[in-house]
Amino acid sequence: METKNMNDQELENVTGGEFCTVNTGDSRDAAIRSYPGLNAPVVATLPNGTVANTTGRFTFADGRNWAEINYPVQGWIKGAILGYDY
Repeated sequence: METKNMNDQELENVTGGEFCTVNTGDSRDAAIRSYPGLNAPVVATLPNGTVANTTGRFTFADGRNWAEINYPVQGWIKGAILGYDY
């Protein structure tokens, strides 16, 4: 799935928790999964520095916190990658 850059007007219509920056802690891209869990299919990857928007939905699966995002793609990401590791 290819990500799309949105203009300021389109970004105003993105709703949810908050904008966060992807940081995997190394050179790997972040996997965006179709549902929370390590066995969930990867629907996209996001490089470090990408801004993602959370929906405000979080869950715990496979020993990790997960956050749902709706920008720049829809899916689930490990919470720690967005700074949510609690």
